[in-house]
Amino acid sequence: MKRLIATVVVLMATATLAIGTGGASGATRSAGRGATVATAASSLGRVLVDSRGRTLYLFEKDKRGRSACSGTCATYWPPLITKGTPIAVRGVERSLLGLARRADGTSQVTYGGHPLYLFVQDTKPGQTRGQDLHDFGAAWYVVSPAGKKIEG
Repeated sequence: MKRLIATVVVLMATATLAIGTGGASGATRSAGRGATVATAASSLGRVLVDSRGRTLYLFEKDKRGRSACSGTCATYWPPLITKGTPIAVRGVERSLLGLARRADGTSQVTYGGHPLYLFVQDTKPGQTRGQDLHDFGAAWYVVSPAGKKIEG
C-alpha cells in the first residue's frame, strides 16, 4: 500500500512537471529526424533503450502492432514518437524496427511488432522501474534485442 501511494505521488508530480514543460510526449520526440533505438546493459540483461539511455517497454494490451495506451496511460507511459525513420544502433536489428500510426496522427516506433514506451519513473539510464507493472489493464515489460519481452 505504501508503494502504491508513493508511486501515485511521484507520478502526479511528474505529470504536473510534464504538462508545465510541454507534455510527456514532447520528451520522447526526435526533432526532425528518426528516433534512435539502441541496446544497453541493465539488471535484467541487455535491453532496448532510447537515445538518452532510457529503458523501452512493451505493453501486453497492444494488439497487432497498435497502441492501446493513450490519454492518462500515455502520460505515465510516454510512447516513443518519431518524425522520421527510426535509427538502429548498438545491437538493434534494423529489420525489427517499424512504425505504428497513433490515434493523434503521430508515428510511434515499434520493435518486433511491439509499440515502444518509456516509463516516467525511469529518470536515469539503466533504470527498469516499470518492469512487470500491471497498469492500465495489462503488464509492461522491458524489450530484449530479439524483440521479446524480458520477464524477471
